[in-house]
Amino acid sequence: MTYSFASRQERVLIVEDDLGLNQLLAEEVQDHGFEVKTATSIEEARSLVMTWEPDLVVSDLRLPDASAIDLMQEIRSLHVPPGFVVITAFGTIPEAVHALKAGADDFLTKPLDLDHFIISLTRVLETRRLKQEVRRFREILGGERFHGILGRSRPIRILFDLIKQIAQARGPVLILGESGVGKELVAHAIHRESPRASEPFLAINCVAIPENLMESELFGHVAGAFTGATQARKGLFEEANGGTLLLDEIAEMPLPLQGKLLRILEDGNVRPLGSSRTQHVDVRILAATNRDLKSAIEEGHFREDLYYRLETFTLRIPPLREREEDIELLAGYFLGHFGMQMGKSINGLAPEALQRLKAYTYPGNIRELQSMIERAVTFCQGETVLLEHLPPGLRQPLPIEDFSTSRKQNAGVPHGVLSPHVLIPLAEVEQRYIRYVLKHVHGNKRQAAALLGIGRRTLYRRLGEDAEPEEEPSEE
Repeated sequence: MTYSFASRQERVLIVEDDLGLNQLLAEEVQDHGFEVKTATSIEEARSLVMTWEPDLVVSDLRLPDASAIDLMQEIRSLHVPPGFVVITAFGTIPEAVHALKAGADDFLTKPLDLDHFIISLTRVLETRRLKQEVRRFREILGGERFHGILGRSRPIRILFDLIKQIAQARGPVLILGESGVGKELVAHAIHRESPRASEPFLAINCVAIPENLMESELFGHVAGAFTGATQARKGLFEEANGGTLLLDEIAEMPLPLQGKLLRILEDGNVRPLGSSRTQHVDVRILAATNRDLKSAIEEGHFREDLYYRLETFTLRIPPLREREEDIELLAGYFLGHFGMQMGKSINGLAPEALQRLKAYTYPGNIRELQSMIERAVTFCQGETVLLEHLPPGLRQPLPIEDFSTSRKQNAGVPHGVLSPHVLIPLAEVEQRYIRYVLKHVHGNKRQAAALLGIGRRTLYRRLGEDAEPEEEPSEE
């Protein structure tokens, strides 16, 4: 059985002046899947730490030229210091306490139990990996995380500013966005930035609750209000009093309840089912949907008066295809997250894999990217996610169609760009293909450059356009 959980061989340095024990420990560690080097003095160990960069040092406490604690204190200043396990024949409590206070991760006494020895090494290495992941998360996130929302692009920074402003108001907020963009995260951010942050935040999905139970969930009921109502129950409005209530998928709320919701927005009074008395509540309403509410109004599925009341403040969350700058950041976060879950040390994405991720349009938005990275981490056996680990649809090259077959189907694509019947200069073929790729990605020059494998400045130059400004507006 192997105790090593990393996706690569981790390095263990054994420092022991007893040559027999030194060799025994080295063989035991190597048999469990680790890469091993040995030293018999602190001076030799110091040199190996700097040149070989072990993940873990296992050292006898007392060596001919110095103490293991001296070595441990020296290497603690490294950017990512190795783990450190001390072994000694002098297993007194004061020595153990001194070694642990000095920074040792574990303390073992001779004669060693080899099974316990390997378990200790594995535990220390696992703890070190977790610390590295935490450090990497902090470096990735930096100041680019806002109440759980991750991003540095211009559209997302504008959204952060709007959330801060809207959070200070009292009126309802309509949160619009495609599926998977993070509408509930935005609702949480509004609540946390608001004066109500210390009060309850509750959410209900209007699709998940059956119509005959939703009224009771929202407004509560008294005992005997309906069959099975053996005791009174508070509704979400009463439970969220003083705080915030998110009505997710508001477009799916039944019309009769829409009317009651409008009344509560107007006067703040709630009447539980079966009761003749009302109760005043102070609740800020946030409503979220991925549907076009104006179309729902025209189809008779949504009340127009409720729509105009809810849209006091409206937030549109940009889809991921408008946040191309955030794709690498989000992918890095998910790599670390799923790497920790699966016990893998994955350092990043291969350039061609990142290129395809940036060129993709993400109809499922962040949720789809998250699923892609989870899949990639699952299949990745090394330190880097390769193109072959991405879903099949992303691994396929951009399809080159026979543009001469249907000018109607390929409107705007030059006729005969790859036709064997029409011979044109290579430079013109390049121009026509670039224009086709731009059409394929709806004019997004960032994505076009990624698909073509060239820089954006090179793309502009080949198109005969001026160089791109330092910060261009988001591409719709």
